[in-house]
Amino acid sequence: MAREIERRFLVRDVRILDGRKGERIVQGYLAKESGAMSTRVRIRGDRAWLTLKSPKQGYSRDEFEYAIPVADAQALLANHCAQRVVRKTRYLVDHAHHLFEVDVFEGHHAGLVVAEVELPHEQAPVSLPGWVGEEITHDARYGNFTLAVESALRASAGPAPESRHATKTSPSAPKFIVRA
Repeated sequence: MAREIERRFLVRDVRILDGRKGERIVQGYLAKESGAMSTRVRIRGDRAWLTLKSPKQGYSRDEFEYAIPVADAQALLANHCAQRVVRKTRYLVDHAHHLFEVDVFEGHHAGLVVAEVELPHEQAPVSLPGWVGEEITHDARYGNFTLAVESALRASAGPAPESRHATKTSPSAPKFIVRA
């Protein structure tokens, strides 16, 4: 078992990604009950994993991750995630001895760009680069599971007349703002 300790931030300036090559990720959620572990399947490039994550306790949570055949992951995504799927491209950005994983979301979440940094312990200091904005570590609206559920709801409602971008938000929904 691993312990995941991470902080998450909105990205305010996507120019940090100029010239970088990202890796496409498709991930879906098989199960998640309130207060229980989530069960996620992920395809990243030509590899796949099944991951169980406990609810967060501060910045930390337990994480169990197992490599699985890509064909199995594709079947799970297609047949057992009930459209609770997010698609994104991940970029790796080094800054001040930390590796930031920057996710650029697609589909219903186009315009959302999130950076996360994993830490060795909860009190580890992190030097934040100027291109990160508001911290969203504890904002459930930006969690991948929440985004996946929202994608499923939108998919079942049919095509939206416009994507939810900086100009189309509701008081409870996160604002997807990308500044260049």
